[in-house]
Amino acid sequence: MRVLIVEDERQLAENIAGLLREQASFAVDISLDGEDGHHMALTNPYDLIILDLMLPKMDGLAILRSLRAQRVQTPVLILTARDATEDVVQGLDLGCDDYLTKPFEIAELAARCKALIRRSHGHAAAVVTVGPVTINTTARQVTLQGQPVILQAMEYRLLEYLAMRAGDIVSKADLLEHLYDFDSENFSNVIEVYISSLRRKLDPGPAHKLIHTIRGQGYLLQERRP
Repeated sequence: MRVLIVEDERQLAENIAGLLREQASFAVDISLDGEDGHHMALTNPYDLIILDLMLPKMDGLAILRSLRAQRVQTPVLILTARDATEDVVQGLDLGCDDYLTKPFEIAELAARCKALIRRSHGHAAAVVTVGPVTINTTARQVTLQGQPVILQAMEYRLLEYLAMRAGDIVSKADLLEHLYDFDSENFSNVIEVYISSLRRKLDPGPAHKLIHTIRGQGYLLQERRP
């Protein structure tokens, strides 16, 4: 999952980004002013936007208003020191999905972020099951037929994204856009490498029943019974 943080307090933004990378395995981009954040939100496919209200160059509510007017449906969590009821109401009326005031508990922020992303993909519960595979998105734990499976960070990130979109064909370009931030280095065959690794751990054998390659289109996570 890829998250954009639009926050002019650099240290706070970097602390939040570090938390989300470590505890949620998210790819995270940071913008320190409103105009740049607005541009990034319009030009990149984020799974969540964390948005401060008091920003230089363009305030958060103006960003939110513009995004919704242009039919950008990415979930938005407003994170601000403005806690007046009218500010909360205005943010919700303009289309934000959640509103959290500063100071805040970092664990609560992480939980809210995960919940917003899950719901945007149609999953209310923290546990997602696809065939014999169960993914606990809160604990980042994976089991296969009830037995724990140890995944590398990028393997887990790839599996979680495919699970959120289970039943849909997901292109390689889509995966690259949602699994990596601007600072990441990736190579043309990196997705194929991680898909092969996931298959060895979750979907072995010549007749893949869980992770399917759809030639010329991408990958599909869906249990297919013989």
